[in-house]
Amino acid sequence: MIAVVDDDPFVRKALERLLRSAGFSVESFPSGAEFLRSADDREPDCVVLDLHMPDVNGFEVQARLAHAHAGVPVVVITGHDTPESRSRVLAGGAKSYLSKPVDEKTLLKAIDAAMVP
Repeated sequence: MIAVVDDDPFVRKALERLLRSAGFSVESFPSGAEFLRSADDREPDCVVLDLHMPDVNGFEVQARLAHAHAGVPVVVITGHDTPESRSRVLAGGAKSYLSKPVDEKTLLKAIDAAMVP
C-alpha cells in the first residue's frame, strides 16, 4: 500500500488516481497526524509525503517514521523547493525529493525505485 500524505485535497485526489491507475493500492491522509496514527496499525510499503502541512509537517512525519518504522521508504513532494529542505529530507533518509507540480512518470519511477530493497 502506498500512503499519500498531503493537506491539499486536489493533490491527494490526483495522486490517488495516478497511483491506482498504475496498479498500486493507495490510502491517503489529509494530515501528518492522521497518517502517523494509522502507521502503527498498518505499515505502508512507501509514503508519498508533502512537506508543508499545518500542525505535524512533513519533516516531523519523516523523523517519526524513521524512528518507528525505519524501513518504510519516503518520497517527498513539495511546492516550496529550497536547497535547505532538499538536503534536510535527503539527509533524513528520503529516497526522492520532487517539486510540485510533479511529473507523473517521474513520481512513478521514484516510487518504484524507493521500493526496491
